[in-house]
Amino acid sequence: MSHQDASTSSPSPSLSPVPVGAYDPPYYAVVFTSVKTQDGEFGEYGATNERMEELVREIPGYLGMDHAGSPGGLSVTVGYFRDADAVEEWRSNAEHLAAQKRGRAEWYQRYTLHVAKVERSHSFERSHRFEHGHG
Repeated sequence: MSHQDASTSSPSPSLSPVPVGAYDPPYYAVVFTSVKTQDGEFGEYGATNERMEELVREIPGYLGMDHAGSPGGLSVTVGYFRDADAVEEWRSNAEHLAAQKRGRAEWYQRYTLHVAKVERSHSFERSHRFEHGHG
């Protein structure tokens, strides 16, 4: 899974502040929660992270990604995939596997990975006409 740097104040240009929209279930959510080491805050982590973001977009069935980071250093990235085959293709991608190995060796203090089947999904977006008291 691609992992966005939670320590920087500006988000990655490839990640929008708009949440990934709801899709027709079922689909899969891959949740990666992590805390980086000091080495994970600097160096080659950023370039590898950007490459993983490029690579995951090439997976057929990839639906999008949400990311959030806390001031204390906890980072949560959720990738959405249409089916289990897409999740497996991403999990077994050779470049992704190499980045995972390096992450365990250098960049992460700890992490947890959850793969969940989404059974219900909906979205909300405030109408612009109500934002300024009009309506």
